[in-house]
Amino acid sequence: MLDLRPVGYVIGLLVASLGLTMLAPLAVDLFNGNDHWFVFFESMVITILTGGLIAMACANGVSEGLSLRQTFLLTSLVWLTLPVFGAIPFALGATGSSFTDAFFEAMSGLTTTGATVLTGLEALPEGLQLWRGILQWLGGVGIVVVAMVFLPELRVGGMQIFRSEGFDTSGKILPRAGEIAKRISYIYAGLTLACMMFYSIMGMNGFDAVVHAMTTVSTGGMANYDASFAAFGPGVHYVAIVFMILAALPFVRFVQILAGTARPLFYDRQIHVFLLLIGLFVVLTTAWLWGRAGVMTETAFREAMFNVTSIMTGTGYANANYMLWGTFPVVVFFLIGLIGGCAGSTSCSVKVFRYQLVFAAIKTQIRQIHSPHGVFTPRYDGRPISEDVLNSVIAFLVAFILSLGVTAVLLGLTGLDFITSVSGAAAALANIGPGLGLEIGPAGNYANINDTAKWILAIAMFVGRLEIMVVLTILTIKFWRS
Repeated sequence: MLDLRPVGYVIGLLVASLGLTMLAPLAVDLFNGNDHWFVFFESMVITILTGGLIAMACANGVSEGLSLRQTFLLTSLVWLTLPVFGAIPFALGATGSSFTDAFFEAMSGLTTTGATVLTGLEALPEGLQLWRGILQWLGGVGIVVVAMVFLPELRVGGMQIFRSEGFDTSGKILPRAGEIAKRISYIYAGLTLACMMFYSIMGMNGFDAVVHAMTTVSTGGMANYDASFAAFGPGVHYVAIVFMILAALPFVRFVQILAGTARPLFYDRQIHVFLLLIGLFVVLTTAWLWGRAGVMTETAFREAMFNVTSIMTGTGYANANYMLWGTFPVVVFFLIGLIGGCAGSTSCSVKVFRYQLVFAAIKTQIRQIHSPHGVFTPRYDGRPISEDVLNSVIAFLVAFILSLGVTAVLLGLTGLDFITSVSGAAAALANIGPGLGLEIGPAGNYANINDTAKWILAIAMFVGRLEIMVVLTILTIKFWRS
């Protein structure tokens, strides 16, 4: 029988830790003389006590390591449990949110999706604005650790490619996984501080710089203003572009730089393709806007670059309403949202490396058709791709497409129109944030959609963030058999 105590112990500690982070927004509201601080005090007490009790109740079952099934279960339950407690300040606080809206907002935050049901963001208490940033920041570092430590061991979606000797992404210079996770956390914090500093230099006030640095480096995209980044000037936009791209690169490469070698960063084919795709779509979108306006302007280039980067990295910021740009950019934004950034980053969606592996397999198959008696092996970076990795990637892609279709159909059954259903499903499953159309597009939010649709979208965020296969695995009967 599956022993749940080690899983419960870790979850209890994480819940209690989440409660401790509520001290920051509590202090901000208290410092500003805002009575809203008591909401965070209540939320903190509830969260710490509950987490502590769970941990103590399960402490007698703690072991040195987790089994494969326990790891699958832990990875899933963490992303279900933390949003429940992260939602408490929204439900008790100034927003007066229903549990549905509060859970949606917390799930969107921790999965770094960035979709919001809140309006009048600039009028929210600063503590609540900070809490949204903290949720995304914690979710971002959690995603990197899960991607680099857990998913390769669980052999999910081809992520085992990052631990096999044939694809020695981590390099011989790196220590064991726990040490990697620690160093990644330091780098993540360093990037956040650097982003914060450059935002301040470019004119953001201190508080906005803190919150937006958190939601930029996590590629989460929750802003303090309903207008998102349209509320800021060009300098801020360019800073955001740089840090969204940095956050979408494999964090293990930054670890290697600190260890004394920058070579892997410059020779990583995944990074090459990612940057090439951003450059290509920026050029195409800029050319479209210049042609449409009949004049070449810096504003059009900046808006194209900002929004292409934001959508492809899954951040979800907007500095313009691209729904007004015509059909071509809208199609581009829908497609690049389904590409995503690099594996091992805070970015989301399918990830570039999976497309590279699939295209390598397609190329090999075409060569095999041309030369039936030849022996061809798909390669990545000059090294053979194992059948195990290819099968995992193909299974992930099929599951992703099916999940997208099922989610879109379910949203349609709730009464949403076609564009909202399809783009909303893609935005949630790929953890992008904004969808398409007037309601959930860059100029809208998810406030006015029905509660059933919000729950479907929240579940889709959860499934997409865990790379789909983790969730599907624990839903099988075989998983629960002893």
